[in-house]
Amino acid sequence: MAASQGTTNPSAKRRRTNPRSGRLLRHADFERVYKEGQRHFSTHMTVFYLGRAGNEGLRVGFTVSRALGGAVDRNRMKRRLRESVRLTRPEQEPSADVVINPKKSLLSAEFKSLLSEVTKAFSVIGQKLAQKQRTRD
Repeated sequence: MAASQGTTNPSAKRRRTNPRSGRLLRHADFERVYKEGQRHFSTHMTVFYLGRAGNEGLRVGFTVSRALGGAVDRNRMKRRLRESVRLTRPEQEPSADVVINPKKSLLSAEFKSLLSEVTKAFSVIGQKLAQKQRTRD
């Protein structure tokens, strides 16, 4: 394969990545979102979110408990969720921490419906946080 065939637009490629700064990593951050945040329920997942001060963008984390299946199933759920978040990450990201908890039905769901659920969740989060910001001002 020639080098010119494999090149793509670098800015488009960067936008579709999942950088470390866009991930929720620390246990304390997950706990804070669970205790102080709000919830959004959908068919295949529950999304917890908590607004943050500043313009730092969206940080997303996933929790998949052992009750949802063996390691293979849990890893498949996380891979599907990571990819759906990567593909649907909003252009104008709200400054928030988000934790996504899948339900067992996520394994059998079509990927297209998963994408629409994640898109809807990000939309709701953006609207709710904007509304909360307006009431504070």
